Amino acid sequence: MARHSIAGRSTVVGTTLRAGASLFAIASRRLVVREVGCSNTTTTAFAAALARFTNATGVGAGLTEAPWDLDTSPSGTGFAGHTADGGVGGVFRQVSIGAAIGSGWIWTFGDNGLVIPAGTANGLGIICPTGTGQIFDYYFDWDE
Repeated sequence: MARHSIAGRSTVVGTTLRAGASLFAIASRRLVVREVGCSNTTTTAFAAALARFTNATGVGAGLTEAPWDLDTSPSGTGFAGHTADGGVGGVFRQVSIGAAIGSGWIWTFGDNGLVIPAGTANGLGIICPTGTGQIFDYYFDWDE
């Protein structure tokens, strides 16, 4: 397996159904997520959650995926903030992000990782489960 990453700053404020950033599989390959990080860029606290998405509705601009091994090419597709509500299928993790720039959280998923099944409608996104969130910095690390 080869490891890949996406990282950036959200381009929209997430809501309960709109991700500030997301990662989706492709039709022919599953992804195994190893780690996701989220940190505050403001001095206002907010709630952040990592949720499964069951469709890629309203995804934002595509992100540039970075392979850890330059001899490989990532198949996963990262997206900047969603512009329309998506299909949130369930929340895996939820945390409160403190009211300080740089306050954040890292979610890790052990030996087996968190699997995103093959299929372009299958993904993960960082949402605000309590309503309206903040702009945040993020990263997703995964294996293929």
